[in-house]
Amino acid sequence: MPLKSIHRLMAEGVPAGQADDSHARRLWWGALEVLQRRLLIDQSSRGGLWLASPLPALYAPELLQRYQGWVWAPEAFSLLKSLEASTLLPSELINAPSGVKGDPSVSCRFQTMPLRVEDGQDPFLLVITPDLQAAIALQGQEGQRRLLMRSEPSLLGQILSLVERRLRQDDPAQAEVLHQKLKELGPLQSSGDLALHFWPELSQRLASMAPTVTLQTTHDPQGFTPAETAQGDEDAELSLLEAIAHEVRTPLATIRTLIRSLLRREDLPVKVTERLQQIDTECSEQIDRFGLIFQAAELQRQPEGPSQLARTDLGAMLLLLSPSWKQQLKRRDVGFDMAVDDGLPLVLSDPSRLEPMLGGLVDRCSRSLPPGSQLQLTLQPAGARLKLQLISHTPEQIASPTIEPMPQERLGPVLSWNTDTGSLQLSQTATRRLLESLGGRVTQHRDRGLTVFFPIAEQC
Repeated sequence: MPLKSIHRLMAEGVPAGQADDSHARRLWWGALEVLQRRLLIDQSSRGGLWLASPLPALYAPELLQRYQGWVWAPEAFSLLKSLEASTLLPSELINAPSGVKGDPSVSCRFQTMPLRVEDGQDPFLLVITPDLQAAIALQGQEGQRRLLMRSEPSLLGQILSLVERRLRQDDPAQAEVLHQKLKELGPLQSSGDLALHFWPELSQRLASMAPTVTLQTTHDPQGFTPAETAQGDEDAELSLLEAIAHEVRTPLATIRTLIRSLLRREDLPVKVTERLQQIDTECSEQIDRFGLIFQAAELQRQPEGPSQLARTDLGAMLLLLSPSWKQQLKRRDVGFDMAVDDGLPLVLSDPSRLEPMLGGLVDRCSRSLPPGSQLQLTLQPAGARLKLQLISHTPEQIASPTIEPMPQERLGPVLSWNTDTGSLQLSQTATRRLLESLGGRVTQHRDRGLTVFFPIAEQC
């Protein structure tokens, strides 16, 4: 039973699509975010299951921990062909291995089955929980692509029958596991009001991500003023930047989940383990980097109100993160020194957002540095604040402190790039705005580094 049968079943009674493949992919990523971030994560239920193809479409760590899944994936992509004849991952909860950079809470429990040629590459995701049952998929030829979302219990029952039939072909034992899980969840209930939330949420998300294509930058027949046109251009750039950042992070998160699942195996050769850990680290760094770019674009386009800041142990956070930064810089042949005073008071910030921002600061101050450079980080009291200082030194600057800093050019409202190396990074303005939203006050050092002052929290 090819998986294409699921797509055909979901498409019954649905009007033909008119999207090309690039627009369809944008619809798919938007639908995944709405289903996971806006609907599933808000649920109180802990149990559930999911099935997907051709990749683990479920990527939110909270959901990977909460639900059990089955994925039909290309054998080459899953990296299991060279490991052993069986293509199944361990069925027990698979935690992210210690020592791997990234969110330690990321874990997953899903089984993989081989994807066949006749299955096609169109994605689908089926989620069954006590509170919500839904299937989403892409279907159609080029120029007639469409996003499908179905939640009728009768149709979902037919889809589950097809899935169980296919699973019995691939692995009868797993088909029994799925059957038992469905019995535990009870009969399917109507999610008839799901469409009332899903499609408006998706429309809003796409509207905030998609760049406008109706701007007139030279001659504007609608009579917009130059200031209005310039603002429209900037909004379009920011929206495009958000979309790019989102579409880069999502597949990287999927790849990282698969890598961490493989790293739990005990039969991997040492060289394979080392390479997988390198891939995991690179994925995590780029996920964090594009996450900051996304936040900077959102903050630039839709400024937030006053942030809710909490007591934060900045010194402990730096000590915890510094080993991974040292390894990251070592790969670029850049030295790293850190000095944190003892007994420092707590500061006011947002710990969940501050941690990736600190990594972004280290990346920003080091990305353009040539091999042999040095990055110094210090944290010390400064009156009613703590002073975090990052200063970089190239080999030439170490030999001659008066040398001019590397040239930087502004590239749009959020990014800048080094004209000598081509390195892309957050602009000074975007960096300052992000830090200000976290309680910091920034002083720039002519592109060689920066100083951030964080307010000290009152004693309880």
